[in-house]
Amino acid sequence: MASMALRLPTAHLCKAARPSSFRPSLRCAQQQMRWLATPTTHPVTQKNVGTAMVFLNMGGPSTLDEVGDFLSRLFADADLIPLGRLQNYLGPLISKRRTPKIQKQYDAIGGGSPIRKWSEYQCEEMCKILDQISPKTAPHKPYVAFRYANPLTEEMYKKLLADGFGNGRGGRAVAFTQYPQYSCSTTGSSLNELWKWRQRLEGKAGPSEDGKEGTIQWSVIDRWPTHPGLVETFARNIEEKLAEYPEERRKDVVLLFSAHSLPMSVVNRGDPYPQEIGATVQAVMQRLNFSNPYRLCYQSQVGPQPWLGPQTQTSVEEYIHKGQKDLVLIPIAFTSDHIETLYELDQEVIGESGHPDTVKRVESLNGNPVFIKALADLAKEHLDSGLACSHQNSLRCPGCKSERCAASKKFFAASAWIVISSIALEIIALDYGRKPGVGRTNGTTDNVTESTGLLGADDGHDARRKDSWAALRDFEGLPWWKKPAVWWLVVPYAMFTLAFGGSMVPKINLIITLICDRYFADKSAADPSFVFTPVIHGGNNPQCNIPDVQRLVASFTLCMSVLVGIISAFSAPKLGALSDRYGRTRMVAICSIGGVISEITVILAGKYPGTIHYSWILLGTFFDGLAGSFTAGSVLIHSYASDCTPPSKRGVAIGYLHACLFTGLAFGPLLAGYFVKWTGSLLSIFYVTLGCHIVFILFIYFVTPESLSRRRQLLAREKYARDQEELGEVPRWAAVVSKSVPFGKHFVSVRRANPFAPLKILFPSGPQHKRLRRNLITLALIDMCILGAAMSSGTILILYTEFVFGWGNLEASRFMSLVSMVRIFVLIGIFPVINYVFRTRPAARRRRESGNVPVDEKNVGADELDVWVLRSALISDVIGIGGYIFARTQEWFILSAVIAAFGGLGSASIQASMSKHVPTERVGQLLGAVGLLHALARVFFPIIFNGLYAATVSTFPQAFFVLLCSIFAAVLIASFTVRPHVFMAEDDEPRPSSAGSGPARNRERQDLLEDDEIIPGQ
Repeated sequence: MASMALRLPTAHLCKAARPSSFRPSLRCAQQQMRWLATPTTHPVTQKNVGTAMVFLNMGGPSTLDEVGDFLSRLFADADLIPLGRLQNYLGPLISKRRTPKIQKQYDAIGGGSPIRKWSEYQCEEMCKILDQISPKTAPHKPYVAFRYANPLTEEMYKKLLADGFGNGRGGRAVAFTQYPQYSCSTTGSSLNELWKWRQRLEGKAGPSEDGKEGTIQWSVIDRWPTHPGLVETFARNIEEKLAEYPEERRKDVVLLFSAHSLPMSVVNRGDPYPQEIGATVQAVMQRLNFSNPYRLCYQSQVGPQPWLGPQTQTSVEEYIHKGQKDLVLIPIAFTSDHIETLYELDQEVIGESGHPDTVKRVESLNGNPVFIKALADLAKEHLDSGLACSHQNSLRCPGCKSERCAASKKFFAASAWIVISSIALEIIALDYGRKPGVGRTNGTTDNVTESTGLLGADDGHDARRKDSWAALRDFEGLPWWKKPAVWWLVVPYAMFTLAFGGSMVPKINLIITLICDRYFADKSAADPSFVFTPVIHGGNNPQCNIPDVQRLVASFTLCMSVLVGIISAFSAPKLGALSDRYGRTRMVAICSIGGVISEITVILAGKYPGTIHYSWILLGTFFDGLAGSFTAGSVLIHSYASDCTPPSKRGVAIGYLHACLFTGLAFGPLLAGYFVKWTGSLLSIFYVTLGCHIVFILFIYFVTPESLSRRRQLLAREKYARDQEELGEVPRWAAVVSKSVPFGKHFVSVRRANPFAPLKILFPSGPQHKRLRRNLITLALIDMCILGAAMSSGTILILYTEFVFGWGNLEASRFMSLVSMVRIFVLIGIFPVINYVFRTRPAARRRRESGNVPVDEKNVGADELDVWVLRSALISDVIGIGGYIFARTQEWFILSAVIAAFGGLGSASIQASMSKHVPTERVGQLLGAVGLLHALARVFFPIIFNGLYAATVSTFPQAFFVLLCSIFAAVLIASFTVRPHVFMAEDDEPRPSSAGSGPARNRERQDLLEDDEIIPGQ
């Protein structure tokens, strides 16, 4: 299943984890999979009946005698023509009353509709091509199922059974709608009818004798509004029709795309038809390079209730009245000629216009070879995918109340479940030995580390066999709710990252929508003749996928990244250093306050776009950076984990936090996408994110126990005060300047306020620290590149996929979800196993050989495993990003993303490795310096990446990936200079130097030792 998913377009990956309006039981889900799974082989005793290709359409009467029955069925269908509770009474009356009139119309086009002729021809020719290009699913047998005319769905199904499908023999059938744009009234109604007859004719069919499911295995091609072959056929037909106009008038011909209308009651309950029609129109016009002015209108309105408009006939009349007589009608929602093209458009709209020489209609698709080849290509893609239906088909309209629709969608929706191995969870449980709600008593489970046997070989009674971690001794004897552990962070951090990941893609799309709306509005104001498709907030807006809007979005997101990066470059190190002296939880809460303000500005800008310019989002970005942003929050949370985690399992602990992050990035976009669909408001997800920020702050500040004891905080304050005293001894030349030069005191203050001062911990002085300096600098720069690339490339990656592959909000969200799911699997499935095999078992063996002497764990530098995990992760990044450069299809792009996702090991292991190079009291300072580099990366990486993408998006958009791959190749080479087991001893910490000699210089280290004895733990 996983290997199959890697080869599929992201548009189909929704089924990996999809919230739904129904939750079938496991038995029901298994039954659905038996119904819908693509058969790959057949028993040798069973004849291969091939694949049934069933064209679905509403149909039309082939003779005048069939008109009455056709109308009766038509007006009895509440999905197409909702008449309320009186449907069963009004439907027959209306159909009987309209039959004579409709018979005259069919008589005028030759005595019947040609739609059956064209549908059967299209299906037969498509199957011939399929037999050649998809031999593994051959033979392909053509069938046509009409909703309201012969051959009816019931007749088709009985013919399927008679031809050897079903009845205990299985077989595969594909329901292929001939409505490219999905509507509940057309495709939805046809699928409901198909499901009804499937239940009636096969509902009680049991499995075959060999144990395989004996019913027909159905899958659905439920929509294809922007398929390249469809777009190309329409475009060519339009170009041929435009060629009939004189060259001097050709550019001014108005293109009127005409589609079947829908009742507004259907539209208002959330039917996707208008958006998908608009997507087809946009795609066709892009193929034509927007050569002509165009509009979308609707036809075939029936009854007094409001219908989707404007009406086609009224539009033609109004344009002619205004002097625009050169008009071309394009039946954009139809694949074959029928009453709505041959009579309504040709005879009513064009014939009654008074200008049949200038008002023309393009040819319908009918038997066009390009179109039939497109049908075959689309069918082959579906057959190869093995999927039951598109991701959209399983989602009901927000206002849908039809139980039959729910049951039909439940049947046709395939279910795929991602199962996390219980072995990985067992490793996590045994690794930490407890959950947050389970107390420890004097180290009975406190000392279970990654060096303890995976299956708990240590019986827990011999204290001599326990390894210990000095930082946890300060909390011995306290109740469980006052003992810090990484588990305290899991739930709030997972909730926080879920909201963060859920709002990431919607925020980008909201910015795109706001900028696009403003762009077209400004352009229209400057040029009144400029026409454009209105931008729908929260809807699909393919008209925004143009280079100009992409450049504006890239520039604006660049401003956001640079602003938050510059400000957090100053605030993140300060917060990191303050957390050493005043605790981690307080600073984490302060970091989240900036996120609260940022979300409020986004909500206001999105809710009142006409009043509040989208530039005000930068104000929220400013406060986010002032509070340290995600950079400081990540550093502080990793510091918390380092405080309460022994070095031997620190990498895995931080890996679990990264798994929480990627869990949020995986499921957040999925939940957000469907939450937005459910609420009908794009802003709804930002309210949820705001609430998660507030809950996170309250939980961290009031519930989570502090990881730094009072004793360690006071020690850090004492060291800081001593450092400041030594820094107070300025050189003699500076003292002269401060007294004799105006504003000299301010000069000295500026000198002291060196923004790069936090980086001094990366440069320990002395020749004995040469290898330590090289390790710290190299690891810090590698971490800077990894973080900068991750934070800066996400936006461009989404913009690139939406621009190149035409993905929307859900497709981009599912892509991010897939990548994050792979990272989760790597971090909580593979990483703990690697740690156990290459670190825990050898350590346990060495302990047994030494007579079970307990080990007091300390920070003694990164070991060989840390170094090689980092190098392996960077290799995965280089290969995956290199794949981005050459991927020209969605499948290869997704495969490259999966390979690059294995690089998640690098981000988890590198900060754990760095924290092992310094004493515990310096971890916050070190990670504060790392936070400064992260902030600088968030400044310069976006400038380079966004600038490059904006400059090359219209010529070579892959240039960004070339640069990214080069960066990772460089840091991969640099990683081979890192040496294991290099660290800073606690009695050899770097001291600030000064030219003067103050009282701090005469203070002896014995003072600190006395403090260590006097200051009690808490």
